[in-house]
This record gives sequence, structure tokens and C-alpha cells, in this order.
Amino acid sequence: MHFNFAFTAVQILWTFTFAALLVLLVVLLGRDRVHRFPWFTASIVLVALRLLSTRILNDRMPQFTTASIFIVLADFSALVGLLVVHEMARKAFARVQRETWIAWALLLLSLGVVVLTYWGSWPSWKALAFDTPMAQLSVMQLLSQKTNLLVDVLTVSLGVLVVLFGRRYGAGSHTHVQRLVIGLSTASLAQMAAQGIWEIVAHATTPHSEAEYLQAMALRDKLFNANSVVYIAVVVWWIGCLWIDEPHIEQESFDPPMNDDFVTTEEEKPCEDAQVDADWLKRPED
Repeated sequence: MHFNFAFTAVQILWTFTFAALLVLLVVLLGRDRVHRFPWFTASIVLVALRLLSTRILNDRMPQFTTASIFIVLADFSALVGLLVVHEMARKAFARVQRETWIAWALLLLSLGVVVLTYWGSWPSWKALAFDTPMAQLSVMQLLSQKTNLLVDVLTVSLGVLVVLFGRRYGAGSHTHVQRLVIGLSTASLAQMAAQGIWEIVAHATTPHSEAEYLQAMALRDKLFNANSVVYIAVVVWWIGCLWIDEPHIEQESFDPPMNDDFVTTEEEKPCEDAQVDADWLKRPED
């Protein structure tokens, strides 16, 4: 018996991703995690909005209008991604001195700039133009791509620092901060790996026939589908981690007794003169 399965892999992955994001938002709201991670929550909302817009607006609006909406959402997502990195770094290393925090932040930014310089191609400044709407969209798309790459590099670097030194500064393995950063780093690493592999294949492959071109496109789809599977696993990881409360370390209590009637303060203790008078009153008469 052969079943007619009409859904493609892309549709199945889209459905699971969108459903997982909705569940994650319910957990963030229901378990009161939004006030601790507001920018992380905003980033999840933007990802869900982008997924929904691709399904609703694709092939239903003029191509230029659809591209404008997608590129603007991508720019907002990239900027919010930078704020998420800052939020996680502040939460994980809140006990670090300001000078040390700024020094490490500058070091990570320098690493990100180096990766941006040598990863991918940059157009010449003469080719950049803002005279037409299409040229403006191209510049905005370039900005979103490079900013997303910078966010991925910073996230992976922050994940390494949190895993190595987070426990020392209050962001141990059982905290929400470290688990969120591990998920973000995993998703960013998968994104960078898929993008890097595809760029290598695209530069090394020169299709001479339609079959070779289709084979290259099939490899690209498999890479992107694998990246989607990793992201779904990360979202499920976030759901499980945020649903469970952080364990609190029980410390020994040295509080005074609850009954204050038997506790005398320094002001209530009899002074030396009063004690002498009390002894004189108790002296028997001669």
C-alpha cells in the first residue's frame, strides 16, 4: 500500500518550527520569563512573525513589496539579535567588573569584525547606490546579512565564555542564562556551518548541465533543512529548560529565634548602677 503524502520536507519543517515557537512563547509568558529575558522574547516573536509572513505573503503580493517586507523584518531581527547577545552577556557576567566586561566585549567585537572582513564578498563602495528603491533594498539586505553573521560570531564566542567561566560568575550549568546561550550558540554554529559549506560548494561547482544544477540545488536544500532541524531541536531545548525553575542553593541559616520575648537587646540589659541597687534591696537588715 502506497500513501500519497502531499507535504514536502520544507512544509513539515515549517510547521514544526512554527508550532515549537508558539509553545516557547507560551512558556515564556506562562512561566513569567519575559521580564528576565525581554529581548530574547522579542527575537522569538520576530522569528515567528517572519515564518508566518513567508507563508502568508509569498506569491500573494507584488514581488517588490514582498521583498521590502522581508528585508525590513530581517534588518529588525538582526538588530534585535545584537541586543539579545548584550542581554545574555549582562545576565551571565553581571558580577564581572566593568573594566573587564568592556575589555572582553571589545575583544569579541574585534573578532567579529575580522570574521566579517574575510567571510563572504563585499561590494565595492562605488557599486553601492541609494538612488533607486531597488538599490536601497540591496543595501538593506547586505546590512541584514552582515549583521546576522556578526550576531552568529558573537553568540558562538559568548557561548564558549559562558561554558568556561559562567559557573564562576553565577551562570552555572543549571541556570536559564547558560542554557539559553548554549541553544543560541548551537543555532548560530549550525547556521554558520550551513552557510559556509554552501559557499564552498557554490564556488567550487560549475554546473554544465541542468542535472548538475539540480543536484547542487538539492544539496543546498538538504543543508538548509538540516539547519532547520537543528533549530527545532534548540527550541525544544529552550522549552524544557525554561519550563523548569532554576534550583536555589540552600544555605545554612543562622537567624535568631522566632520568639523575641526571650531576647534582650543591649538597651534592655540592666545597667551597672541598677544592678547594684537591686543587690542592696535584697540585703537582709542587720
